[in-house]
Amino acid sequence: MSADLAERIDRLESLAAIQQLPMRYALAVDGRDMDAWVKLFVPDVHCGRRGTGRDVLRSIIEPAVRTFYRSIHQICGHRVEFDDADHAHGVVYCRAEHEDDGKWVIMAIAYFDTYERRGGEWLFVRRQEKHWYAADWQERPAAPFTGWAAHETPPRLPQDFESWNAFWAGEDKDSIARMTRQPTGE
Repeated sequence: MSADLAERIDRLESLAAIQQLPMRYALAVDGRDMDAWVKLFVPDVHCGRRGTGRDVLRSIIEPAVRTFYRSIHQICGHRVEFDDADHAHGVVYCRAEHEDDGKWVIMAIAYFDTYERRGGEWLFVRRQEKHWYAADWQERPAAPFTGWAAHETPPRLPQDFESWNAFWAGEDKDSIARMTRQPTGE
């Protein structure tokens, strides 16, 4: 087999393995399988000021997952870009539902991921969750998009997309105001 063919096969196998990570993540969260969940991340995952490692990550996520009873994470699309043979990054779209305090909170999410192959296995290095809105299924998402009261992370999309602000930069503010009550993401 030629080196080029071997590289192309490796790239396809890597793509398939990476694309399984978000679904495995969703199944682990929704099934409350925290052991499976932390194993999706590199062993030395960086957890900010709290430290590094899967045990630290588990200590962060398990209490967060205990704040809602049931959840459903539906993976809607996944873009993967390779940096080299063992490193990649991507964006995953997800529609999530969470049962919390008698409500079903719907979230439109994009995960900004970094992946690395270690010991032949593709893993998450980092997942950064950003969302457009969170609202009970019986309510319309409405400006100002304050997010989910129990989880006070303000929505950062679409303004965090690099192309978004440049696209609207020259648009008349009155025209934008006819389309939305919250054009600036404030």
